[in-house]
Amino acid sequence: MSDKWGALEGLLGHRFRDRSLLEQAFVHDSYLHENRNAATASNERLEFLGDAWLDYIVAEELFRRFPEAPEGELTKMRAVAVQTPSLAKVARELKLAEHLSLGRGEDQTGGRERASNLAGLYEALVGALLVDGGEKPARKFILRTLGDHLEKGPAGATDFKSALQEYCQARRWEAPSYRVVSTDGPVHARHFTVEVAVRDEVHGRGEGSNRREAEKEAASEALERLGV
Repeated sequence: MSDKWGALEGLLGHRFRDRSLLEQAFVHDSYLHENRNAATASNERLEFLGDAWLDYIVAEELFRRFPEAPEGELTKMRAVAVQTPSLAKVARELKLAEHLSLGRGEDQTGGRERASNLAGLYEALVGALLVDGGEKPARKFILRTLGDHLEKGPAGATDFKSALQEYCQARRWEAPSYRVVSTDGPVHARHFTVEVAVRDEVHGRGEGSNRREAEKEAASEALERLGV
Protein backbone atom coordinates (compact mmCIF):
# COMPACT_ATOMS: atom_id res chain seq x y z
CA MET A 1 0.00 0.00 0.00
CA SER A 2 1.31 3.43 -0.90
CA ASP A 3 1.86 5.55 2.23
CA LYS A 4 0.80 8.63 0.26
CA TRP A 5 -2.55 7.21 -0.78
CA GLY A 6 -3.11 5.67 2.63
CA ALA A 7 -2.52 9.05 4.28
CA LEU A 8 -4.93 10.69 1.84
CA GLU A 9 -7.57 8.09 2.64
CA GLY A 10 -7.14 9.00 6.30
CA LEU A 11 -7.53 12.68 5.44
CA LEU A 12 -10.69 11.99 3.44
CA GLY A 13 -12.08 9.61 6.06
CA HIS A 14 -12.67 6.79 3.57
CA ARG A 15 -10.76 3.65 2.54
CA PHE A 16 -11.22 3.20 -1.19
CA ARG A 17 -12.26 -0.15 -2.61
CA ASP A 18 -11.02 1.09 -5.99
CA ARG A 19 -7.81 3.02 -5.28
CA SER A 20 -7.56 4.06 -8.94
CA LEU A 21 -10.49 6.47 -8.41
CA LEU A 22 -8.54 8.31 -5.72
CA GLU A 23 -5.45 8.46 -7.93
CA GLN A 24 -7.50 9.72 -10.89
CA ALA A 25 -8.89 12.59 -8.82
CA PHE A 26 -5.36 14.01 -8.64
CA VAL A 27 -4.59 13.86 -12.37
CA HIS A 28 -4.88 17.22 -14.11
CA ASP A 29 -5.51 17.23 -17.85
CA SER A 30 -2.17 18.97 -18.49
CA TYR A 31 -0.33 15.92 -17.10
CA LEU A 32 -1.86 13.65 -19.73
CA HIS A 33 -0.88 16.03 -22.53
CA GLU A 34 2.74 15.41 -21.59
CA ASN A 35 2.32 11.76 -20.59
CA ARG A 36 0.30 10.22 -23.39
CA ASN A 37 0.92 6.66 -22.20
CA ALA A 38 -0.28 7.23 -18.64
CA ALA A 39 -2.63 4.45 -17.56
CA THR A 40 -5.31 6.80 -16.22
CA ALA A 41 -7.80 9.45 -17.26
CA SER A 42 -7.85 13.05 -16.04
CA ASN A 43 -10.00 14.12 -13.12
CA GLU A 44 -12.45 16.07 -15.30
CA ARG A 45 -15.27 13.49 -15.26
CA LEU A 46 -15.00 13.11 -11.48
CA GLU A 47 -14.97 16.91 -11.19
CA PHE A 48 -18.20 17.10 -13.21
CA LEU A 49 -19.92 14.63 -10.90
CA GLY A 50 -18.52 16.17 -7.74
CA ASP A 51 -19.63 19.66 -8.77
CA ALA A 52 -23.25 18.56 -9.18
CA TRP A 53 -23.28 16.56 -5.94
CA LEU A 54 -21.65 19.40 -4.02
CA ASP A 55 -24.37 21.82 -5.10
CA TYR A 56 -27.06 19.39 -3.95
CA ILE A 57 -25.54 18.62 -0.54
CA VAL A 58 -24.82 22.27 0.27
CA ALA A 59 -28.33 23.30 -0.80
CA GLU A 60 -29.90 20.54 1.30
CA GLU A 61 -27.79 21.41 4.35
CA LEU A 62 -28.54 25.12 4.13
CA PHE A 63 -32.25 24.35 3.72
CA ARG A 64 -32.11 22.28 6.93
CA ARG A 65 -29.97 24.67 8.98
CA PHE A 66 -31.81 27.89 8.13
CA PRO A 67 -35.54 27.10 8.00
CA GLU A 68 -36.50 30.80 8.04
CA ALA A 69 -34.17 31.93 5.22
CA PRO A 70 -35.92 32.85 1.95
CA GLU A 71 -34.95 31.35 -1.39
CA GLY A 72 -32.82 34.34 -2.38
CA GLU A 73 -30.65 34.15 0.71
CA LEU A 74 -30.25 30.39 0.41
CA THR A 75 -29.14 30.77 -3.21
CA LYS A 76 -26.57 33.39 -2.26
CA MET A 77 -25.23 31.32 0.64
CA ARG A 78 -24.84 28.28 -1.58
CA ALA A 79 -23.08 30.30 -4.30
CA VAL A 80 -20.53 31.67 -1.82
CA ALA A 81 -19.88 28.26 -0.23
CA VAL A 82 -19.18 26.45 -3.50
CA GLN A 83 -17.49 29.20 -5.52
CA THR A 84 -13.93 28.63 -6.73
CA PRO A 85 -12.09 30.72 -4.09
CA SER A 86 -13.93 28.98 -1.23
CA LEU A 87 -13.13 25.48 -2.51
CA ALA A 88 -9.55 26.45 -3.34
CA LYS A 89 -9.07 27.76 0.20
CA VAL A 90 -10.20 24.42 1.64
CA ALA A 91 -7.93 22.52 -0.76
CA ARG A 92 -4.97 24.64 0.39
CA GLU A 93 -5.79 24.04 4.04
CA LEU A 94 -5.83 20.29 3.37
CA LYS A 95 -2.56 20.58 1.38
CA LEU A 96 -4.07 18.62 -1.50
CA ALA A 97 -1.96 20.33 -4.16
CA GLU A 98 1.16 18.51 -2.96
CA HIS A 99 -0.15 15.35 -4.63
CA LEU A 100 -1.61 16.91 -7.80
CA SER A 101 -0.15 15.51 -11.05
CA LEU A 102 0.41 18.43 -13.42
CA GLY A 103 2.14 18.90 -16.74
CA ARG A 104 5.56 20.53 -16.41
CA GLY A 105 4.41 23.74 -18.11
CA GLU A 106 1.31 24.05 -15.93
CA ASP A 107 3.37 23.42 -12.81
CA GLN A 108 6.04 25.98 -13.71
CA THR A 109 3.45 28.69 -14.34
CA GLY A 110 1.85 28.37 -10.91
CA GLY A 111 -0.70 25.66 -11.64
CA ARG A 112 -0.27 24.05 -8.24
CA GLU A 113 -1.57 27.23 -6.59
CA ARG A 114 -4.12 28.12 -9.26
CA ALA A 115 -7.54 28.39 -7.62
CA SER A 116 -9.38 26.80 -10.54
CA ASN A 117 -7.13 23.71 -10.35
CA LEU A 118 -7.53 23.44 -6.58
CA ALA A 119 -11.31 23.82 -6.71
CA GLY A 120 -11.48 21.24 -9.51
CA LEU A 121 -9.40 18.86 -7.42
CA TYR A 122 -11.74 19.27 -4.46
CA GLU A 123 -14.77 18.56 -6.66
CA ALA A 124 -13.02 15.54 -8.22
CA LEU A 125 -12.41 14.12 -4.75
CA VAL A 126 -16.09 14.51 -3.94
CA GLY A 127 -16.88 12.65 -7.17
CA ALA A 128 -14.41 9.89 -6.35
CA LEU A 129 -15.88 9.44 -2.87
CA LEU A 130 -19.37 9.28 -4.31
CA VAL A 131 -18.51 6.68 -6.94
CA ASP A 132 -16.47 4.49 -4.59
CA GLY A 133 -18.39 4.73 -1.35
CA GLY A 134 -21.76 6.23 -2.18
CA GLU A 135 -23.54 9.13 -0.55
CA LYS A 136 -22.33 8.75 3.05
CA PRO A 137 -18.54 9.38 2.72
CA ALA A 138 -19.05 12.11 0.11
CA ARG A 139 -21.57 13.93 2.30
CA LYS A 140 -19.40 13.55 5.39
CA PHE A 141 -16.35 15.00 3.62
CA ILE A 142 -18.29 17.99 2.28
CA LEU A 143 -19.89 18.89 5.60
CA ARG A 144 -16.64 18.47 7.51
CA THR A 145 -14.54 20.61 5.19
CA LEU A 146 -17.12 23.26 4.29
CA GLY A 147 -18.74 23.41 7.71
CA ASP A 148 -17.38 26.85 8.58
CA HIS A 149 -18.80 28.37 5.38
CA LEU A 150 -22.21 26.83 6.01
CA GLU A 151 -22.32 27.76 9.69
CA LYS A 152 -21.95 31.49 8.94
CA GLY A 153 -25.37 31.51 7.32
CA PRO A 154 -26.75 34.73 5.81
CA ALA A 155 -24.12 36.83 7.60
CA GLY A 156 -21.36 35.06 5.68
CA ALA A 157 -23.02 35.31 2.30
CA THR A 158 -21.30 38.48 1.10
CA ASP A 159 -19.32 37.62 -2.00
CA PHE A 160 -15.68 38.63 -2.40
CA LYS A 161 -16.33 41.41 -4.92
CA SER A 162 -18.87 43.05 -2.61
CA ALA A 163 -16.52 42.70 0.35
CA LEU A 164 -13.66 44.36 -1.53
CA GLN A 165 -15.95 47.15 -2.72
CA GLU A 166 -17.12 47.80 0.85
CA TYR A 167 -13.54 47.74 2.14
CA CYS A 168 -12.53 50.46 -0.33
CA GLN A 169 -15.64 52.55 0.32
CA ALA A 170 -15.02 52.49 4.07
CA ARG A 171 -11.62 54.07 3.46
CA ARG A 172 -12.93 56.57 0.90
CA TRP A 173 -10.79 54.97 -1.81
CA GLU A 174 -11.78 54.68 -5.43
CA ALA A 175 -13.66 51.52 -6.38
CA PRO A 176 -11.56 48.47 -7.30
CA SER A 177 -10.70 48.29 -11.00
CA TYR A 178 -10.92 44.97 -12.86
CA ARG A 179 -9.03 44.26 -16.08
CA VAL A 180 -9.18 41.19 -18.33
CA VAL A 181 -5.56 40.13 -18.86
CA SER A 182 -6.27 37.32 -21.31
CA THR A 183 -9.03 35.22 -22.83
CA ASP A 184 -8.04 31.78 -24.03
CA GLY A 185 -9.71 28.65 -25.35
CA PRO A 186 -12.46 27.95 -27.89
CA VAL A 187 -15.78 29.78 -27.76
CA HIS A 188 -17.52 26.93 -25.91
CA ALA A 189 -14.75 26.65 -23.28
CA ARG A 190 -13.38 30.11 -22.60
CA HIS A 191 -10.76 30.69 -19.89
CA PHE A 192 -10.52 34.22 -18.47
CA THR A 193 -7.67 35.77 -16.48
CA VAL A 194 -8.49 38.97 -14.62
CA GLU A 195 -6.51 41.36 -12.42
CA VAL A 196 -7.95 43.74 -9.84
CA ALA A 197 -6.24 46.98 -8.85
CA VAL A 198 -6.79 48.91 -5.63
CA ARG A 199 -5.41 52.46 -5.59
CA ASP A 200 -3.67 51.83 -8.91
CA GLU A 201 -1.81 48.77 -7.59
CA VAL A 202 -2.62 45.20 -8.64
CA HIS A 203 -3.58 43.24 -5.55
CA GLY A 204 -5.26 40.17 -7.00
CA ARG A 205 -5.36 37.88 -10.01
CA GLY A 206 -8.06 35.35 -10.80
CA GLU A 207 -9.05 32.81 -13.42
CA GLY A 208 -12.32 31.20 -14.42
CA SER A 209 -14.58 29.92 -17.15
CA ASN A 210 -16.26 33.33 -17.30
CA ARG A 211 -15.31 36.89 -16.41
CA ARG A 212 -17.46 37.03 -13.30
CA GLU A 213 -15.86 33.93 -11.80
CA ALA A 214 -12.37 35.27 -12.55
CA GLU A 215 -13.21 38.61 -10.95
CA LYS A 216 -14.44 36.88 -7.77
CA GLU A 217 -11.19 34.95 -7.49
CA ALA A 218 -9.16 38.12 -8.07
CA ALA A 219 -11.15 39.95 -5.38
CA SER A 220 -10.60 37.06 -2.95
CA GLU A 221 -6.84 37.25 -3.46
CA ALA A 222 -6.89 41.03 -3.06
CA LEU A 223 -8.73 40.78 0.26
CA GLU A 224 -6.18 38.26 1.49
CA ARG A 225 -3.27 40.50 0.52
CA LEU A 226 -4.92 43.49 2.14
CA GLY A 227 -5.26 41.50 5.35
CA VAL A 228 -9.04 41.47 5.37
